Amino acid sequence: MSIQIIINGLAVGSVYALIATGFSLIFNILKFSNFSHGALMTLSAFIGYFFAVKTGSSLIPVIIVSMLAGGLVAYIGEFVAFRKITLRSTSPVYYFVSSITLGTLYEGIVTIWVGPNFYNYPRFFQSMVVNIGGFVISKPDLIMFISSCLALALLVIFIQKTRLGRALRSVSFDRDTAGLMGINVFGIIQLAFFISGALAGLSGVFLGINYTLYPQLGNLVVKGFIASVIGGLGSIFGAVVGAILLGLTETLLINFVGSGYAPVFSFLIMLAFLLIRPQGIAGSNVQEKA
Repeated sequence: MSIQIIINGLAVGSVYALIATGFSLIFNILKFSNFSHGALMTLSAFIGYFFAVKTGSSLIPVIIVSMLAGGLVAYIGEFVAFRKITLRSTSPVYYFVSSITLGTLYEGIVTIWVGPNFYNYPRFFQSMVVNIGGFVISKPDLIMFISSCLALALLVIFIQKTRLGRALRSVSFDRDTAGLMGINVFGIIQLAFFISGALAGLSGVFLGINYTLYPQLGNLVVKGFIASVIGGLGSIFGAVVGAILLGLTETLLINFVGSGYAPVFSFLIMLAFLLIRPQGIAGSNVQEKA
C-alpha cells in the first residue's frame, strides 16, 4: 500500500471528521440528525470565498470568517427552526421536517446568490506541494489535516475540561435533569449549534479549496453522516474514527476501482454496519428522534 494513498486518505478523512462531529454534537443534544448541516457548510464556504475575493485575505482570516458565519447562521437557525419544537416537545417528525426545510432555505439562498456556476478559491500558496521524507504531499491536504486535527483536539479539550463542556455533556445525557440542576439548557443547545456551524464553516472552506465550490457542495455531508453511522451516532470519538476509516477506504477504492464505484462501496459499508453492528464502532446506541 502506497504511503501517498494513506496520506491522502487521512487528509480527506480529517474533513469528514469535522462534518461527522458537527452531526454528532446536535445528535447528542436533541437526538436527531440535522440535515441542514450540509447546506450550512456550503453557505459558509461561499461567505469565506467572497470575503477572500473582496479583501485578498490569506487563508487564516478566511477560515475565521467562514467559521463565525457558520456558527452565527446555525445559532439563528436553532432559534427560528427548532426552539419552539423543543419547547413544545411535539412529534419527532417535526425536527426532521424543520431540518430539511432549513437546509433547503440555505441552499436556495446560495443558488440565488451565486447561480449554478462553479467557483475556485484564490490560490493561497505559492507552491501547492511540499516534499517530506521523499513523499510529495499536497500542501492544501497537509494544512487541511493539521487544521482539522487541531480543531478536533480543541473541541475535545473544551468538552472534557471546561465548565461549559461539562454542561454540554450533562444536557446531552439528560436534558430535563440538567435543567433542574440549574444549567441553562437552551443556552447550551445554542452553544452546540454554534460549534456545529463553526465546524461546518471550517470543513466548507477546505472542501472548497480542495475541490470546486458550487451550490450543491453540501451533498458531501452524506460522507459525514456515513462516518457517524460507522462510528456510532451520538459518539464524537466514534464519528472521528469512522470518518478516518471512511477517508482511507474511499482513497483506496478510488485508486483501485475508480472514483465512479467508490461511493457505492461507501454506502455498502454503511449498510453492513447497520445490519451487523447498528450501534457503530463506539457502541453508542441512542434512539433517533427523526
